Amino acid sequence: MDEKGIKFLPTTTKPRPRMPKVGWRRSVSDRIPARLVLYFLSWSGFLVSFMMRNDINFALVAMVRDSSSNSSVNGHCAPSSMAALVGSSPSAVTNGNFSESLLLGNFTANGDDDVGAGIDLLMGADVVAERRDENLYGNFDWDSTVQAVIKGSFYWCYVLSQVAGGVATQYFGTKSVFGWSQFFTAACSLCIPYASDIHYGVVILLRSIQGFASGLTWPAMYAIVGYWIPPVERSRFMSSFQGFSIGIGLTYPLCGFIIAHFGWRLVFYTTGTIGMIWCLFWYLLAFNTPQEHPRITPEELEYIELNVSEDIKNGQGMKVPWKKIFTSMPVYAIGLTTFGRIWVHYTFIMSGPEYMQKILCFDIQQNGLLSGTPFLCSYLSSVLFCYIADILVHKQLMTLTNVRKLFTALSQIVPGVLVLLVGYLGYNIVTVLVLWFVAVTFITASYAGAMANIVDIAPNLAGPVLAFAQTIHMTASFLQPLVTGVMVTDAQNLNQWLHVFGVSSVVAISCYLVFQFFGTAEIQPWNYPVPDPEVCSTDDSAVIANQPMLKVSSVSGAGFKYNRSGGVDDDDENDSSDN
Repeated sequence: MDEKGIKFLPTTTKPRPRMPKVGWRRSVSDRIPARLVLYFLSWSGFLVSFMMRNDINFALVAMVRDSSSNSSVNGHCAPSSMAALVGSSPSAVTNGNFSESLLLGNFTANGDDDVGAGIDLLMGADVVAERRDENLYGNFDWDSTVQAVIKGSFYWCYVLSQVAGGVATQYFGTKSVFGWSQFFTAACSLCIPYASDIHYGVVILLRSIQGFASGLTWPAMYAIVGYWIPPVERSRFMSSFQGFSIGIGLTYPLCGFIIAHFGWRLVFYTTGTIGMIWCLFWYLLAFNTPQEHPRITPEELEYIELNVSEDIKNGQGMKVPWKKIFTSMPVYAIGLTTFGRIWVHYTFIMSGPEYMQKILCFDIQQNGLLSGTPFLCSYLSSVLFCYIADILVHKQLMTLTNVRKLFTALSQIVPGVLVLLVGYLGYNIVTVLVLWFVAVTFITASYAGAMANIVDIAPNLAGPVLAFAQTIHMTASFLQPLVTGVMVTDAQNLNQWLHVFGVSSVVAISCYLVFQFFGTAEIQPWNYPVPDPEVCSTDDSAVIANQPMLKVSSVSGAGFKYNRSGGVDDDDENDSSDN
């Protein structure tokens, strides 16, 4: 037999099956973990949610006519010379603290040399007045109380929907609850310009609907984490919730640019449209569980199932002990101390743009940039604070309880002192801005403090505890603007703003004391399921819940080690029950 014939002889080895052809799009998508997609959906979801939540805080500055411009003049915002007046833009003149008649008086008083420039400037003011008629700037006569109610109306129903969000997620899943809440919030944003022309009461109604819908988002996202994210990755995934800081930081500069060039109405059209586009991506890419995901790879699915199944087993399906949660002092400590943080935080979020316009005299674009930049920095600071907290715990430099108290103190005492200094420093713009930035940055230390403490005391019931704590502390989100609206009847009166900052300081610091005395990082007894005496004679649930995760090499490089009977093999290095 020649050499050529040998090639056609049957071989004893089984031929390799041909692999099915995979399109390049599927090949690329397989390389992107579904957990990573969920991370960016969560991050961008909170970013978009807070854009739609806070757009009106800045837009109101342009929506409402400045009644003080026709009645009084606050000299600190007025240019001191004719040259400064001529150098000002028309928008700065008409948005300033002086009227056209006063401008004309200034021109004639300064002599005839600048009369021509003065006439040109007045013509510029007329142009801006015409733009006001075109709704590029505010033409609503809403007093400070009405504005405070509009700002606070979002949070009336937001507080009430926290528990509803947890219940709805159990029945309908995170995909439906989070997706529909974003959809209704975006739809209301698109309708706000039309509602403003009808009556401010309609705006309040739309903001209330937005608040109820947005209140469902946090419990919904907390619920999906247990099904998708292994414990070794959860700290990193929880950073996706900080997308709201980016949302706030982007909203104000974006609003300032849009208002300056296109008018305030486009602000709501923009944020509403972004929200609708996000809903489309959420509908296509988000799924309640890994098992429902049509594009997840078998390797990733196996990795998730091996790592999260035992972790959520203890808490899954257990009855929520509401009575014990309602009577738990550590839970109240979290809710009450965070009330102080929310109060001082919303002093910067809601009152900041108005303060920068009326007291610090920034124009609309400068206002947007300076109001939003601290929140962009706060995203990075939150990651830094959490990293430092992990080091302190890992190296056993401090107990977990003391770490939580330390970072809670940093998030409330430091901003509480600095916000008071902002009021006393008055018109020292550079110093005020530095303190402003530092205060907003330190507020995020709470995510290594009281906010992280929710998972410490009740890892199996983090969702219900979060809902109850947020019901307490988010009341500050609508009380703060109401109190500010009562205190500040003249937005150009620095003494009235000093009272606002003083109250914020007292609330932030005094609320922290509750956590100092009653806060703890110990797991509460009601965190564990009640054992069935017919099934087991000993209470093993507490032992199981406190066992560290057993990592072994798996398809993805991490997971549990299971024996053939389905149990977990014990390793010598993991026998200790210490965390």
